[in-house]
Amino acid sequence: MNEGLVVVDKPAGWSSHDVVARCRRLYRTKKVGHAGTLDPMATGVLVLGVGRGTKLLTFLVGADKEYTATIRLGQATITDDAEGETTHVGDVAGIDRTALDGAVATLTGDIEQVPSSVSAIKVKGERSYARVRAGEDVQLAARPVTVSRFDVLDVRPADADGHPVLDVDVVVEVSSGTYVRALARDLGERLGSHGHLTALRRTRVGGLTLEHAHALDALTQLREDGGDEAVLPLTPLEVAAAAALPTRELTEGQARALGYGQRVESAEPGREEAVAALAPDGTLVAVLDESRPTARAHVVFAPASS
Repeated sequence: MNEGLVVVDKPAGWSSHDVVARCRRLYRTKKVGHAGTLDPMATGVLVLGVGRGTKLLTFLVGADKEYTATIRLGQATITDDAEGETTHVGDVAGIDRTALDGAVATLTGDIEQVPSSVSAIKVKGERSYARVRAGEDVQLAARPVTVSRFDVLDVRPADADGHPVLDVDVVVEVSSGTYVRALARDLGERLGSHGHLTALRRTRVGGLTLEHAHALDALTQLREDGGDEAVLPLTPLEVAAAAALPTRELTEGQARALGYGQRVESAEPGREEAVAALAPDGTLVAVLDESRPTARAHVVFAPASS
């Protein structure tokens, strides 16, 4: 039975929904979902759940993420990335490395971020991007996010339609819900200019990295070569859970109790993150909430054995 996680290195030009649709065909099941979208322009780590692996996606959506990106200073676009039309141009002549590092520092740590108006956030039941495309001026509220790392790797002068710009390569580590293109926009504004994203590659979601990822073309070729007998890569439930969550080992009695829907004692009462609970043989039994002295199951994978 196909179940577990597969990390796909999403190609540029594909929506996350496109990748899910392709993998439903490749893995011969409709039960495929993803743990957080990537814009069509972006590439990199897209975590998919297959079969019962979809039950783990809830606990990956909120994981921190790492990206490499290129920010173009001197131009703003309607989408805050290269897919939108240019709306403003600005001067970059006075931007040196000292000013750049100072502006980056103001966007590092716990900050309030206004998401891009061309985003999937709902406003009165309708996606923000749909309202913008209909000509509406959408103003989204700021939200708290955490940028734990924002490092400048390289700065290059460039030309965009005859206008001098600076291309800045960066690596960022951010909390769930952070918009990297909004960081690009805000970095330009902090420097008295404009900014947008020209390249974005997600390199990590929680503990899952590009080292775990498979090219979509390679998965497709495996299916074409092997037909119905092809064995496509899947990370087993227990391995996937251990890569994404803290774990605890259960006794046989505790595993049986959880299988019957009963509660067990928390291993570390008060911890906020979900915990993967493993049976003595390593099987994933449940994902637990240990915020109280007794742990309750968010989801149970292994039924009670007789």
